[in-house]
Parts: sequence; structure tokens; C-alpha cells
Amino acid sequence: MPQIEPSVGIVADGQFGRQQVPIKAVFFDVGETLVDETRQWFSWADWLGVSRLSFCAAFGAVIERGEHHRRVFDAFVPDFDLKQAEASRAASGQGYTIEPRDLYPDALAALHELRGAGYRVGIAGNQPEEAEGALKACGVEADYIASSARWGVEKPSPAFFARVIEIAGCRPSEIAYVGDRLDNDILPARRAGMCAVFLVRGPWGFIHARRLEAGQATITIHSPIGLSKALASLP
Repeated sequence: MPQIEPSVGIVADGQFGRQQVPIKAVFFDVGETLVDETRQWFSWADWLGVSRLSFCAAFGAVIERGEHHRRVFDAFVPDFDLKQAEASRAASGQGYTIEPRDLYPDALAALHELRGAGYRVGIAGNQPEEAEGALKACGVEADYIASSARWGVEKPSPAFFARVIEIAGCRPSEIAYVGDRLDNDILPARRAGMCAVFLVRGPWGFIHARRLEAGQATITIHSPIGLSKALASLP
């Protein structure tokens, strides 16, 4: 897999301006940042009995409209009961899992690189609590691994990023948050005073990259490999 060097874009001073301080901690989102969720979404298409192509088309439309991703089910089942469906799938052994094969090929190497460069590394995303143990079982090495379910708050709530700041143990301007979504990751991270790293991959990443708000990212990358150098080069 070719490595794409990070392209660095510094946001101008103003509402989203950044103080000139070194980054000490780097936190990552999970889905479509470290974990490729293709297998999970395809399993939903199979369970619903619809073609994967049709499911992907509906999924992309939901993202384009800026709706919650759970709305994709409404395209196929009116009044879809997600909790009941998740319970049914879990009972049949088809519940949400993260396996080593789901990690993006550059995920472990990028985390290792950042820790080797002296950064404190954390993982915190909108995930069930079981995802924490699953990530550790996949060989993910991080100083902190947390989930929205355990915290009781989801992105893009400011309270979620306040928890990131709390466990990082440093100022917001000394924290970089890496994610694939503008709405859940980049914009709320900037509002919290963090360095926001926009990772362009996965369905949200490629769709959101076309939006004007993408310019509010502190750094835009296509792979987390080499991120430590990009962070070190920030003014």
C-alpha cells in the first residue's frame, strides 16, 4: 500500500485559530479512521436482504444529506427498530465486532510511529463499550482507549471533547484529534481548541472533503503514516 505524505494546511487566525504550542497528545476516532467498517455495513445489507450496491447507494445519500447514518435503514424498512435488530443479530452471532482484519493496513504502524516519536496516543470514538477490549485484542497499542458508550456522551457533543482533554492531561491546543468526519470530528475538535487532523478516507472522508468546511482542518492527510512529522512542522 503506497504511503501518502500528509498535506498540511494551517487555518488562519480567528474563530478556529491555533496557538503556537507543540502537540503532546494525539487522539484517534475509530470507525473509518483506524477501523474499516466495510465488513460491518455489508453484513447489515446481507441481513436486510438487499444488495450491497443498493445499501451503499443509500448510505452515501444519507451522508450527503448530513443525516445520521442510522437513517440508512429507513430506505429499506419503514419504522425500522434498530435496537431490536441489533439484539436479534447479536443473539445469532452477527453483532458488531472489530477483528484484526478490519484494521486499516496503516493503523498499527501509525500508532507505533507516533508513540515512538514521544506523543501520548489515545483512541476515543462513538463506539459500544465492547470496542475497547476488541481494539486491544487486535493489537492496538495506545495510552488510552475509550468509548462513547462508557463515557455516556457521543460526538459531536462538547462534553465528549472535554473528556478527551481531561484524560489527555494537557491543554486543548496541545491535543490533535484525528477523524474522517467534519461534523463529528474536525469542526467540534476545532471548537474545543484542538488541532484537527482530517483523514480523507472512507465514505464520510471522501464526501466531506468536497465541502468548504474541510478547509477548517488544521492538517489534511490521506494516511496517518507520517503524521508525527506533520505535527512537528506546525508553526
